[in-house]
Amino acid sequence: MNKARRNPLNTAAAHLILLTYTVIALFPVFVILINSFKTRKAIFREPLALPSSETFSTVGYETVFKQGDFFLYFQNSMIVTVCSLFFILLFGAMAAFALAEYRFRGNTLMGLYLALGIMIPIRIGTVAILEMMVATGLVNTLLALILVYTAQGLPLAVFILSEFMKQVSDDLKNAGRIDGLSEYTIFFRLVLPLVRPAMATVAVFNMIPIWNDLWFPLILAPAEATKTLTLGSQVFIGQFVTDWNAVLSALSMAILPVLVLYVIFSRQLIRGITSGAVK
Repeated sequence: MNKARRNPLNTAAAHLILLTYTVIALFPVFVILINSFKTRKAIFREPLALPSSETFSTVGYETVFKQGDFFLYFQNSMIVTVCSLFFILLFGAMAAFALAEYRFRGNTLMGLYLALGIMIPIRIGTVAILEMMVATGLVNTLLALILVYTAQGLPLAVFILSEFMKQVSDDLKNAGRIDGLSEYTIFFRLVLPLVRPAMATVAVFNMIPIWNDLWFPLILAPAEATKTLTLGSQVFIGQFVTDWNAVLSALSMAILPVLVLYVIFSRQLIRGITSGAVK
């Protein structure tokens, strides 16, 4: 009886904690969205109030579309993010399959070496990366950002995907080999469909840092033609005067792709997290 009484209390407490965390996480997004539709005075006078007939204004969005080349920045961010995620998932899945499937000397050591990339921030090597990009002529190109983000995301991708691929049935793969399937066919047709939740998890975990990054676009691709959305939003922030309407409007539009991606992959993301937690 006591156990039956504790379970509802534990469930209610867990839901309360999750609800509190959700409110805390979404509160800044809510504040940004409502203030992007208000006048400058209303933003500072009542930052938590909803837009009214007196305070409603779209001047921030008008400034973003007129003054800044928003569509170019958005396009650059999409190209960098999508290409980086593609290479992270492709090369990460291949490396994870090799580590999980084939036993060779140094297998464990190789896995530990790749895991070090999770613990060591890539920004430590910014100077060396910049020198390399200058030597190869890749400064002010989107390719430079794609290469850096791919290298940044591979350790986590290999770490997560290798654990999932170890759970794929050996009988299934051996049956494919008996039927004459090549290793590439087994990888792409048999293994990858079974680890889609894990790949969705890797994609979400990598997309947000790539999309929001300001460090490497500022250092490797600061030219107008290669600015990303995060870097392009900085044009509205001055040393003495900041156009907060434009800044909040740009941030509101920058949030949308992340929300859309989460809505699309939320089910796969939850399956990936729970599958990794329960063996």
